Amino acid sequence: MRIPTTTYRLQFNSQFGFADAAAIVPYLDSLGISDLYASPIFQARKGSTHGYDVVDPNQLNPDLGTVEEFEALVGQLQVRGMGWLQDIVPNHMAYDSANRYLMDVLENGPESEYVGYFDLSWNSPFDDRQDRILTPLLGNFYGSCLEHGEIQLHYDQNGLSVNYYDLKLPIRLESYTRFLTYNLGKLNRELGRNHPDFIRLLGIIYLLKNISPELTGKQRPDQLAFVKGLLWEAYTSNVAVTEFIDENIKVFNGEVGNPESFNLLDSLLADQFYRLAFWKVGAEEMNYRRFFTVNELIAVRVEDPKVFKTGHQLIGQMVESGHFTGLRIDHIDGLYNPAQYLKWLREKMGDVYITVEKILELQEDLPQDWQIQGTSGYEFLNYVNGIFCCQDNQSQLDEIYRYFTGREKPYEQLVKENKHLIIDKNLSGDIDNLAFILKNISRKYRYGNDFTMNGLRQAIAEVLALFPVYRTYIDEGEMSEIDRTRIQEVITAAKANLPLIQNELNFIEKLMLLEFDDSLTQTEKERWLHFVMRVQQYTGPLMAKGVEDTTLYVYNRLLSLNEVGGNPDHFGIALADFHAFNQHRQTHWPHTMNATATHDTKRGEDMRARINVLSEIPTEWEEQVRIWREINRDHRRSRRGRAIPDANDEYFFYQTVVGAYPFPGAEMDFVDRVQAYLIKAIREAKVHTAWLRPDLDYESACAGFVEKVLDPTEPNPFLEKFLPFQQRIAYYGMFNSLAQTLLKLTAPGIPDFYQGTELWELSLVDPDNRRPVDFQQRQSYLDEIQAKIHADLPGLLTELLAHKTDGRIKLFLIRQVLKARNQYLELFRQGSYRPLEAEGTCCDHVIAFARAHDRQMAIAVVPRFLTTLIQPREDPIGEGPWQDTLLPLPENAPTTWTNALTGEALQTSGAMLVGQALRCFPVGLWIGHS
Repeated sequence: MRIPTTTYRLQFNSQFGFADAAAIVPYLDSLGISDLYASPIFQARKGSTHGYDVVDPNQLNPDLGTVEEFEALVGQLQVRGMGWLQDIVPNHMAYDSANRYLMDVLENGPESEYVGYFDLSWNSPFDDRQDRILTPLLGNFYGSCLEHGEIQLHYDQNGLSVNYYDLKLPIRLESYTRFLTYNLGKLNRELGRNHPDFIRLLGIIYLLKNISPELTGKQRPDQLAFVKGLLWEAYTSNVAVTEFIDENIKVFNGEVGNPESFNLLDSLLADQFYRLAFWKVGAEEMNYRRFFTVNELIAVRVEDPKVFKTGHQLIGQMVESGHFTGLRIDHIDGLYNPAQYLKWLREKMGDVYITVEKILELQEDLPQDWQIQGTSGYEFLNYVNGIFCCQDNQSQLDEIYRYFTGREKPYEQLVKENKHLIIDKNLSGDIDNLAFILKNISRKYRYGNDFTMNGLRQAIAEVLALFPVYRTYIDEGEMSEIDRTRIQEVITAAKANLPLIQNELNFIEKLMLLEFDDSLTQTEKERWLHFVMRVQQYTGPLMAKGVEDTTLYVYNRLLSLNEVGGNPDHFGIALADFHAFNQHRQTHWPHTMNATATHDTKRGEDMRARINVLSEIPTEWEEQVRIWREINRDHRRSRRGRAIPDANDEYFFYQTVVGAYPFPGAEMDFVDRVQAYLIKAIREAKVHTAWLRPDLDYESACAGFVEKVLDPTEPNPFLEKFLPFQQRIAYYGMFNSLAQTLLKLTAPGIPDFYQGTELWELSLVDPDNRRPVDFQQRQSYLDEIQAKIHADLPGLLTELLAHKTDGRIKLFLIRQVLKARNQYLELFRQGSYRPLEAEGTCCDHVIAFARAHDRQMAIAVVPRFLTTLIQPREDPIGEGPWQDTLLPLPENAPTTWTNALTGEALQTSGAMLVGQALRCFPVGLWIGHS
């Protein structure tokens, strides 16, 4: 198995394709990156900006370039010995016209060979024609779209289709008769009943009326293609037939202003296997599983062996050929049976590096039986971020937040309330489906026969809302004690909250724990297990939408903690816990990924590093926000006696601009970016506005507030007060950034870099963090750094420290550490992890650990909480700030050391003075041999 040394994530799209990536491979290689880590590159919805809306997993995305350009990129990597880690999407595909598998299902219904491909038959939509497959993709109510002429019938060589802007859906062949027999008498009169072309059309209609429902395999597609071919031939060979069909298209498409004229098209649409609907309908009526709450992403039944095989053909070929040397699995928790999927994947792909996108709560671990190398690194992100949050000041930050916003509701209560909000407003139809399954089970037993749909729905909703982790992993195998305990705790809490439905909760507990009655048949046991596995597919989406996409925009005490996979109720991470976390990873998951930024993070890694500084200076922070609020009083609008933005949104805004405000010279589009970000944030919060019910007046007032507050024209009292404080925070934030970068590069695991983060990364949430990266600038910087390392390293260090704001100091750090990682590969890959506890005056300001393997040892030393240690424009280097602070070294540690960053040599005897370890640079990596 090829294990990456370090990965670099690229976001492919139409503006950055295979050829663009090939152009930067020499730069990545020179930097020390071992593996390109690619966003999905398979055929996606036209114009996709991210690639997760796949329409065909067995084709490369033509928007990214040609097959030849892809092969050239692979060749560039292989000639340098670099690998390719590929992000794959087994959970869902795009609900899009280009998705031929889905279009086949919509056209052929239960007779489609792909009917089992998608997760859409919860309520057996094909057993009851009133429950057709929902297509909630309209921008307004169905009737309004229809009568405004936005839904149009169309005919071409591929047959009849209904078009709504870019959406093109097929018409089932059985309903062609309704279209072709309309006004057929007129064509009869024009051609005559005995005309060969009229007879041919009658023959086509006869074939349409007599399509056998018993056609199997390829027989139905072949017959459909035959009939469509005959109709197209008739259409193109006789002008009268052409005019007849064109006229019918015009009539069916109705006349705007005449509602009755749309009856024909309405009737035709009612005869389809799908139901066009307003997109908001998806929140309350849903008969297919989605990715989270995204209507445009329909879930795939990858638990079906046929579907698995179909969806992994190209991926398997790429792995077998060596094009892909590793796989990253998107949204593993969405799958029906993750363990089974991973087993199949390992069997198909062989001995290849595999990680999964998995959110782990604090103290939660991956299932030990998964045949993978680890996760994509969110847990590392939150642990390393947490140690730069000063836990000693939690009570002060609590009080400041309460004073400024008036909010006192505990975080856990917000989580529960927001989960219920998502259930009621976004997942209502999905919960109904779970209740439907449960009702069908309960009615078979005397102790569950009286359960109502309403009672069961309440019980399910409460259980889901109380779930503390993304999901359990119960399947036909043995249930883990961790999963058993979690279920019991959740049911106990639910019973306390819902005393009137104890019996329903008892029944759910019985099912979730698979406590089968002795009398149950095998079929009944399978139904119980099916319900459990369905429930497990929804705890994750509810956590994601209720916590990450709602609560993390509402609970704004310290925004650096509001990150994917994080828990902002935990105010920072104790250093001992960070060390224990790393020791566990080294023992159990040594090749898992270490991330500090991804395409899904809420804010850039260096933006978080800045905001963490606020935890060190609560008194000064409180004084600043009070001043700012007073200065900006006139910029807030009043509506019905309430200020816009409200105090919580304003507090969110101030932290955002403190963290994201650009270094001098880069402010050009900052106001526009913050406006867009704030609108997204307040919609996600769902307090004053939301995606489902946008309050445009509130949003406009917030955008106006941002524009006025950040107006760069003189005079601006806010900026006059804000900038000196912000620049001070940014200064200390740079040292936090350098520290977390070194920790990521040297802790157990595979360091991962999101595109562009080798310089300062101050992006906001997507799409802001997917802006184009200036690789030419980074290449130029790297060339300059490498030349000066060889020519005058001491001079370079002085220059980098004097000009930190351009980011070259971070790039230099990454380059030097990656050089050391590559040189001492086994030390960083297999080396034990030993926490080092500083002693002396500034011991609380040091994070250090040793990695040891054979006779080699590396010591990483970084500072933290520098606001009380150095003044702005000072550097935390030399003996001055560190005084007598030292690091006792492990027994048998080397006595001769070399600084991998600066080239310095150091002699030690049992301890290392921090002032010597950081004599020339703000962080240190020392390599020794014994």
